[in-house]
Amino acid sequence: MRPADLAREHGLSPQAVRNYERDGFLPPAERTSSGYRIYTALHAAALRAFLALVPAYGHALAGLVMTALHADRQDEALTAIDRGHAQLLRDRETLAAVRRAVDHLSTAQEFVEVRETFPGPQSGPQSGLPRGPLSIGELAHRLGLSPATLRTWEAAGILAPPRDRATGHRLYHPGDTRDAELAHLLRRGGYPLAHIASVVQQIRTAGGTARLTEALDGWQHRLTARGRAMLTAAARLDAYLSLSAEPPGGPAC
Repeated sequence: MRPADLAREHGLSPQAVRNYERDGFLPPAERTSSGYRIYTALHAAALRAFLALVPAYGHALAGLVMTALHADRQDEALTAIDRGHAQLLRDRETLAAVRRAVDHLSTAQEFVEVRETFPGPQSGPQSGLPRGPLSIGELAHRLGLSPATLRTWEAAGILAPPRDRATGHRLYHPGDTRDAELAHLLRRGGYPLAHIASVVQQIRTAGGTARLTEALDGWQHRLTARGRAMLTAAARLDAYLSLSAEPPGGPAC
């Protein structure tokens, strides 16, 4: 096959196929006496595998997998794939934790609104919600963090508690507590402070968690699509590895 024959299946240009070979994503092609590349079914399978790996793991990791395979470092390639699956699992666990937090925070916010409108027995200490604003020490104890961590989050733009006019002490109202709890979950999920600040700011701007719920639905859709892409990539990669393991003349009879 010619480069154009491989390219046509995927809507690529022949030059893109040549570039993939140059970068090591395809095995080296043989040449005719006049210097033209000769591609085979093996190259076609390699191209299908690489292009399936890209939406599943990203271009960089897909390239790493293919170049490792072509350098006879199969364990390195499989380890990279394992890391991709591990990251997907962490993302799923973080998403589930944030969903639980949003449900909890939404319920808590509704409870606070009802309590403030109709004060009564439900505003006692057994409610699980603070009777008033928390101090930095009280919020830190509630989350199992140090006050220094909360001050770091404030410097990063994640928290913005008002100050008591008389003492200058920070006062964490229910909205501030919601932001801190969400930040705590995202931080445990490995997210950097700048990313957490962006998410919390969106909730603060929207005045609640409805916008975050929509974002989480989109996140869930992307994770599902990535999981399906990983299945497709695994099938294409296995087909390529099986073909590359056959003797040059084809499968033995």
